[in-house]
Amino acid sequence: LRCSCEILLFLSAVVAQEPDHSHGCAHGSCYPATGDLLVGREKNLKASSTCGMRRKEPYCIVSHLQDEKKCFDCDSRRPYDPVYNTINHRIENVITTFKPHRKKSWWQSENGKPDVFIQLDLEAEFHFTHLIMTFKTFRPAAMLIERSADFGRSWQVYRYFAHDCDTSFPGISQGHLRTINDVVCESRYSDIEPSTEGEVIYKVLDPAIRIEDPYSPDIQNQLKITNLRVNFTKLHTLGDNLLDPRAEIKEKYYYAIYELVVRGNCFCYGHASECAPIDGIRGDIEGMVHGRCVCNHNTKGLNCEQCNDFYNDLPWRPAEGRNTNACKKCNCNSHSSVCHFDMAVYLATGNASGGVCDDCQHNTMGRNCEMCKPFYYKDPTRDIRDPRVCIACDCDPDGSQNGGMCDSNTDPSLGMVGGQCRCKANVEGPRCDKCKTGFFGLSAENPEGCQPCQCDHRGTVSGSSQCDPVSGDCFCKRLVTGRSCDQCLPEHWALSHDLNGCRGCECDVGGALDNHCSMDSGQCRCRSHMVGRQCSQVESGFFFMALDHFLYEAELSKMGQVRLEHQPGRPASWTGLGFSWVPEGGTLEFIISNVPYSMEYDLLIRYESQMPRDWEEVRITVIRPGPIPTSSPCGNTIPDDDRITVSLPAGSRFVVPPQPVCLERGVTYTLRFEFRRYQDANSILNGAASAIVLVDSVALMPRHTSMEMFNAGDPSSNTRKQTYERYRCHEGAKSVARPMMSDTCAKLIISMSAIINDGALPCNCDPQGSVSSLCDVRGGQCRCRPNIIGRRCDQCAPGTYGFGPSGCIACGCSLEGSVTRLCDKLTGQCQCRPGAFGQHCDGCQAGHWGFPSCRPCQCNGHADQCDQRTGACINCRDNTGGDKCDRCAGGYYGNPVLGISSGGHCRPCPCPDGPNSGRHFAASCYQDNRNRQIICNCNQGYTGARCEECAPGYYGNPSQPGGRCQPCQCNNNIDMSDMDACDRQTGECRKCLYNTEGPNCGICRSGYFGDASRRNCRKCTCNFLGTERTQCMEREDCVCQRATGQCQCLPNVIGLTCDHCAPSHWNLASGRGCEPCSCDPNNSVTSSCNEFTGQCQCRDGFGGKTCTDCQENYWGDPRTQCRACDCDWRGIETSQCNRLTGHCVCQQGVSGVRCDQCARGFSGQFPNCQPCHQCFGDWDRIVQDLAVRTKALAERAHEIQTTGLIGPYEKAFKELEEKLTQAQGIVNARNATAAAVATLMELMEDLRAQIGDTTDTLNRLEGDLTIVQDSNSEASKELSALEREAKELNLTSEQLHRQLDILKNSNFLGAYDSIRSSYNKSRDAERRANESTTTRPSTVSQSADTRRRTERLIAAKKDDFNRKNAANKRGLGDLNARAQGLDMKKLNEKVCGAPGDAPCGESPCGGAGCRDDDGNRHCGGLNCNGAVAAADNALEKAKHAEKELSKAMGEVEGLFTKVAEAKTKAEEAKGKAQAALDKATATKNKVERSNNDLRDLIKQIREFLTRKSFY
Repeated sequence: LRCSCEILLFLSAVVAQEPDHSHGCAHGSCYPATGDLLVGREKNLKASSTCGMRRKEPYCIVSHLQDEKKCFDCDSRRPYDPVYNTINHRIENVITTFKPHRKKSWWQSENGKPDVFIQLDLEAEFHFTHLIMTFKTFRPAAMLIERSADFGRSWQVYRYFAHDCDTSFPGISQGHLRTINDVVCESRYSDIEPSTEGEVIYKVLDPAIRIEDPYSPDIQNQLKITNLRVNFTKLHTLGDNLLDPRAEIKEKYYYAIYELVVRGNCFCYGHASECAPIDGIRGDIEGMVHGRCVCNHNTKGLNCEQCNDFYNDLPWRPAEGRNTNACKKCNCNSHSSVCHFDMAVYLATGNASGGVCDDCQHNTMGRNCEMCKPFYYKDPTRDIRDPRVCIACDCDPDGSQNGGMCDSNTDPSLGMVGGQCRCKANVEGPRCDKCKTGFFGLSAENPEGCQPCQCDHRGTVSGSSQCDPVSGDCFCKRLVTGRSCDQCLPEHWALSHDLNGCRGCECDVGGALDNHCSMDSGQCRCRSHMVGRQCSQVESGFFFMALDHFLYEAELSKMGQVRLEHQPGRPASWTGLGFSWVPEGGTLEFIISNVPYSMEYDLLIRYESQMPRDWEEVRITVIRPGPIPTSSPCGNTIPDDDRITVSLPAGSRFVVPPQPVCLERGVTYTLRFEFRRYQDANSILNGAASAIVLVDSVALMPRHTSMEMFNAGDPSSNTRKQTYERYRCHEGAKSVARPMMSDTCAKLIISMSAIINDGALPCNCDPQGSVSSLCDVRGGQCRCRPNIIGRRCDQCAPGTYGFGPSGCIACGCSLEGSVTRLCDKLTGQCQCRPGAFGQHCDGCQAGHWGFPSCRPCQCNGHADQCDQRTGACINCRDNTGGDKCDRCAGGYYGNPVLGISSGGHCRPCPCPDGPNSGRHFAASCYQDNRNRQIICNCNQGYTGARCEECAPGYYGNPSQPGGRCQPCQCNNNIDMSDMDACDRQTGECRKCLYNTEGPNCGICRSGYFGDASRRNCRKCTCNFLGTERTQCMEREDCVCQRATGQCQCLPNVIGLTCDHCAPSHWNLASGRGCEPCSCDPNNSVTSSCNEFTGQCQCRDGFGGKTCTDCQENYWGDPRTQCRACDCDWRGIETSQCNRLTGHCVCQQGVSGVRCDQCARGFSGQFPNCQPCHQCFGDWDRIVQDLAVRTKALAERAHEIQTTGLIGPYEKAFKELEEKLTQAQGIVNARNATAAAVATLMELMEDLRAQIGDTTDTLNRLEGDLTIVQDSNSEASKELSALEREAKELNLTSEQLHRQLDILKNSNFLGAYDSIRSSYNKSRDAERRANESTTTRPSTVSQSADTRRRTERLIAAKKDDFNRKNAANKRGLGDLNARAQGLDMKKLNEKVCGAPGDAPCGESPCGGAGCRDDDGNRHCGGLNCNGAVAAADNALEKAKHAEKELSKAMGEVEGLFTKVAEAKTKAEEAKGKAQAALDKATATKNKVERSNNDLRDLIKQIREFLTRKSFY
C-alpha cells in the first residue's frame, strides 16, 4: 500500500508538468499517452548475468528461523511456466503483468557476481519519465542508471545510488539537485533493509526543481532516450563472505528483481497525440507503447522530427504549449513541388520565411521560383504563376553581359526593363551587337565587349578617337602612321596636336649619322662627340674645325733657304712662329699626311710681299706616292690637275688658286711651291737676287661643292649651298685676322667638320700652356697662358722662353747689348754683342757697373761686386756695410774707410759680448773720442754700461748664456719706473696698481670688478638689502664677480647690483629677498606690482593688495557680487569696511555693523558715546565666564546629539543584538523542536521587555535633551551677542594694526626714497671718484702727470731760472735807475709833438693826462711831429697800401686763372705737337727705311743684272 501511494504521488507530480491534452493537436502541442516501455519488448530487454542459463544452479535466501526451506534451484534454460517451470528466472520475468503469480516469478543473477547490468534497447526515440524497481533480495549496495539517445553510441549517467557514495563513487556530488542536469549520488535506496521487496525509484524530472519551460531543448533532451541501462556494481552482504570463502556462502548473495517499470511515451516533439507500431512490430499487444508517431502539424518522421515535403518555409521546431509550430507550405508560384529550408534565408528575412524552392520549372528560378532564369525575362502581361511567364532573351551573346542575359523583370527603381539587353561597357544597340563609337572588335572573350580604339588623339585627324569598327585602324594625320596613329613617319618626331601631327627630325646633316631620330625625344643619332637633339653641338672639350684647320707653316717646311722673321710691334698678321724667307727661284715643300676625308680641297697661300709688284709665276705641284686607282675617290684626276700656276698680288696677303686639288684620306702627299718669276725683275738694279717673298703658311680648305651635303641635288642641299655662298662663308677663313663668324656659317661649318672628321675634334689643350682643358668651340683655339701661342697652347711666342705652367717669360734682351730680341727657348740666354754680359746682355762684367758706360765698383776693398745700375756694393765683408762698404755693420764699431792696415777694421761691440755671441743686447755702439770708452746704445729692456742688466719693468738674467730680459707680464698695472715693481729674476709682479692683484696683476682685487688688462677695476656697488649677507663684510663692503661686477643676489632679486626685485615680485627692504606679488591673473592688469608696497594694479571693480577683493569702499566676493560699504561716517575709522563681512571699522566706543551705535562698555546717544562706570568691567568678567561655561555645555550637547547616546548604553544594545541573533538562528534552523520553540518564545519576551525599558529610557533622555537644547539655545543667543562684541573689538584692533602698517609703510617709503636718493648720489660720487683714479686718462692722472712734469721742469730749470731771475733783477734795477732819470717834458714833446710844460687847454698836441671834449685821451694831432702823429700817418699809409695790395691780388688771381688756362692749352698744344713730331719722326724713319730698302733693292738689281750680264 505504501509503495502504491508513492507511485501515485510521483505520477501526479510528473503529470502536473506535462501540457494539457484537452485542446488536441489543432490548438497547440499534443503528446501520446504514457505507458510502460517494457510491455511488448521482452526481446529488447537483456541482462548481463542470469542464473541457471547453462545448468541448474542452487541459491539460498536470508530468512527468518521459522522458514523451513532456505535453499532452492534456478534453471532458466526453459521459459517460465506458472505450473511446470517456476524455477525460471529470466529477465523478461520483471515485466509487469498484473497476474496472480506476480510474486512467484522474478529475475535473478548468478551467485556472488557484483557487476551486473540490465539494458533496454528501444527501436525509436522515446520520452522517459521514471523508473521503479522492486527487489526480491537486498537492494544493491551501489548501482547507477544511464541512458543513450543515439542508439548506444554514447552514454550519459542519470543517477548514482550507493550505501556509501564516497567509497563506491568518489568525486560524485551528494548534495541537493540544483538543476535537472545535475548528476548526484544518493543513499536512500541503498540501505540493507528491507531484505525483500525494497524499491528503487528514479524520476527524470525531480518535483523539487521548478521548471519554467517544459518545452525547452534542455528538458526535451533530458527526457529523450533510445537505450536505458541499470548497472549493479556492489552486493549487500552480511559480512560472512569475508570470513568464509566457500562457494556456499556466496549462494545467498545475488541480485533478484520482482518487477521493473520503465514509464515513458512515444517521443513526438508535441506534434502527435498517438503512436503507431513501427514496421515489423506487432500492433495487437495490449498496453504496448509504440514508437512511430502519428504526426500532425505538417510534420513527418519516426518522431515527427521533420517537416513534410514541400512544408519547409519555416524551420522545424517542437510544438510548445499553445503554439503548434506547425511546418509551413513553401510558396513556389506553381513552378515547383519540391523545396528545402535554408536557415540563412530564414535569418535574412527576419525569421519570416526560410523555404527555398528546388527544381523550378518553366524557366523560373529563385527562392520562390519568382524570377526568370538567366537569358529569360518576365512577361509583364502574364501572372507569375503562368507557365509561359518567362520569355527567352534576344541578345547578342558576344556583346551583352553574362553571355546574352537580359533584364529579368521591369523595375523602374532599379532602372530595369524586362527583356532589355545589358550591353557590355563598350557595346551598344538593342541586341548589343555593335561596338560603340571609338571601339572595335566585338568579341565574346572581351569582358567589355569591344576594345577601345587605341587612337592617339595627337595623331588622328581632328583629334578623334574613332577607328574602323572591325579592324581598329585609326585615321591618321599626314605625317603620322601606325594602327593607333601613335607613331611618326620615318625622319619625324614629336607627335602632337599640330595639323600634320609630327615634326621633321631636322638632324644636322653632318653631326648626325642620318636623319632618323627618337620619336619621343627627337634625339638624332650623333657622330662621335656631337651632342644636342639635332647633333648640331659639340661635346664639352671638343670643337669643330675652322676651314683653314689643316694648316702647314712655311717656316717648318722643306725649303732651299729659310729665315724666321719676327716683326715686333706689329699686330699678329701671321700664324705660327713667323715667315719663310723665299727668294725668287726658291722652293718650299710641304708634307701632307693628315688628310681626314677624301675630297677636293682649295689651297690657301698666306704671304707678305716685300716687293712693289706682283709675283708673276708660282708653280704648285702635287706629288703623289703613286698612280691613282680609278676606283678611288680621286680616280678622275689627271696629271695636269696636279700642276697649278698662280700669281701673288703685291697688295694682298693671301691667294686661293681657282683649281682645287683632290686628296684622299690615309695618303701622304708632297706639295711643292716653286717661286719662279717676279713680275718686273729686269727693272731691278741688282737683279733677281733681291726679289723675295715672306711665305707664312699653306692651308687645305675643303671645297664645299665637292661635299654631298651641298651637291646632292635635293632642295635641302641646294638651300645649304645657296646659303653658304650667299654668306660667303668660305671667305672668312682666308685672312689671319678673320672676322667674327656668323651663326649661319658656323652651323654649316659644324656640319662640314663633323662629316670630314667623323664627329668633333678633341681640344687636346696642353695642360701646362693652357688655362683650362676647354677650347673655343669654333676652331678649337685653347685659352693660352701669357706669352704662349698655338691652337693647343703648346709653344712659346717668339721673344719668350721657358714653357711652363706659368706661361713663357719674355726674353728681355737689351736693345743695346743684344744682336736680336730672340733668345734661347730653354735657357732664355740672349745673343750678346761684344762687351755686353748677362742673360739679357744688359750688364757689365764683374766688378763694374753703369751699363753701357761701365766703370769699376767703389767698395773700399770690402766687396768684389756692386749693383749694375746704382753701383751699390753687394755682400760687404769684414763686418762693413753701406753702399760703398764705408761704415761698420750693426753691432760693430770702427772706421772701415781707413783700411785694415791702418787699424780701421770694424770690431764687435762689447755689449756685453759681440754680435752672434748670444749675449749682445745693444742696437749699436761707438767709441768716445776723448776717453776712448765704448758707449753701448742698449736695446729696450736693458741697461748698464754694457747692457748687462734688465731695465725697470723687465726681468731675466742676461748674464747667463742665452739669457734675455723680458717685459714683466703685469698687464700694464705696475709703475715701469719702479725697480721693485716686479721681481727682476722671476718676473713676478709685486706692486700691483689700479686695484689689481695676482702674480700678473691680471685680476681685480676682492671687492672690485672690471678688466684688469684695461686698468678699469672699479669697486663693487652691491645693494646691501638685495645681496647675500655672506658676500658683505660691512654694509658698504660687498664682494661681486670680478669680471662682470654681478653681485650675488637674494632670492627673486635681480640687477647687476641686486638693487631691484625680479618681475612680479616686491619688498626688497625685507632683506630676505623679494616676495611674489601674487596678483590675481584675472583681476589685475599685469602680474607685476609696486616694488615697495606690493600693491597690484587692479582692473575696474576689483581691489585689495592682490586684486582678489572688491574695489575700494566695497566688500563681498568679487566673483559673485560686490556691495558698497554701508557705514555711518560719524563712527568709522576708515571708509573701507571689512572686505569679507562688510563690517565697518569703528572708532573707539562705537560698535555695530555700520558703526552706528555705542559699543559695549559705553553709554549715551550715538554718536556721543561715553565710557561706562568701572563696575562694568567686573560684571563683564562674570558674563564672560558664563559664556565659556555655556559654550562647553553646547559642545557637550552637540556631542550627545551626534553620537546618539551610544556610549552609555552600548552594553545594553550589545545584549539585545546577541539575543536577536540567537532568535534568528533558531528561526533559520530546520526541524525545530518544541524545546527550541519554547526557548524562542522566552527570548522574544525578554526582547520585548528590554525594548520597552530602552524605549522608556530614551523617552526620558529625549526630554532631558530637549531641556538642554532650550538652555543651549539661550546660551547660544548670549554667545552670539558676545561674539559680535568680540568681532567689533577685533575689527577695531585690525583697523589699528592696518593704520599702524600704513604709517610704517608711509614712513618707510619716505625714508626709503630719501635713503635711495642719498645712495644714488653717493654711488655717483663714488663712480666719479673711481673714474678719477682708475680711468686713464682722468683728472687725477692728468693732475699727477702735470705735477710730475712740473717737478721735472722745475728741477731741470731751477738753476737756469735762478740765474735768469738774478739777471732780470739786475736789469730791472738798471731800468729803474734809467726811468728815474727820464724828463716828462721831453717825453711829451717826442710822443705828442708839443712841449711838455704847456697846459692841456693851450697845447694843440695835448700831452700826458690831457683829454678832449669827449673825455678821450688827447695826444698828437694835425701838424704834430710826435711819435703818435708819425704812427697815425704810418697807419693810414698802411691801410691804403693794404687796399692797393688787395686790389692787386684780385688782378693777380685773374691773371693766374688766365695763365692756368693758357698753360692747359699749351700742354694740349704740346701734346699735339709731340704727336705730330712722333708721326713726323715715324714718317721720317719710314722714309729712311724705304730709301734704304730702295737702295738695297737697286743694289740687288744691279748685282743681279751684273750677274746676268756676267753669265
